Amino acid sequence: MPRKLLKRIMPDHKTMCEHPHLKKFGQRLTEPKIWHLNRHSVSGAVALGLFIGFMPILGQMFVAAIFAIVLRVNLPISVMGVWISNPLTVAPLYFATYKVGAWVLQIPVEHHTFTLSWEWFTHEFLVIWQPFLLGTLISAICASLLGILIVRIVWRMMVIRNWLRRKKIKKS
Repeated sequence: MPRKLLKRIMPDHKTMCEHPHLKKFGQRLTEPKIWHLNRHSVSGAVALGLFIGFMPILGQMFVAAIFAIVLRVNLPISVMGVWISNPLTVAPLYFATYKVGAWVLQIPVEHHTFTLSWEWFTHEFLVIWQPFLLGTLISAICASLLGILIVRIVWRMMVIRNWLRRKKIKKS
């Protein structure tokens, strides 16, 4: 079952409860629902992680942890889901979301050069913020829905495979 694989790769919840940054949540970290590995908890965590991962905000892992606790989905998986936007993928990811937003708003895609300066934010970003944020929201929703669908289908296929395997062993 996928649960066995996930239990092997996930960190121990007792270790995570003792983490200095996560101690701030106190008793909420001891709630079993945020550590359970079932189809609903994992698919919700993947959706949450992907959604937050597409958002252009600071502290994505911290935000995902807060929402995982509030929504009672698997905490480690939701935090790992934000890794879709990492230093290697963030530039192509955000350019693709800008293109999606420009397509929806029917604005021609312009190639802007990025420089980390106040001047860039006051001039260039003001031109692209609407298609960028709209494309980010659309992409985040689509990625979340796709994540839920894929997790639930794969989980169901693995459960059926295990049922058939046990049935075959029982007949032998």
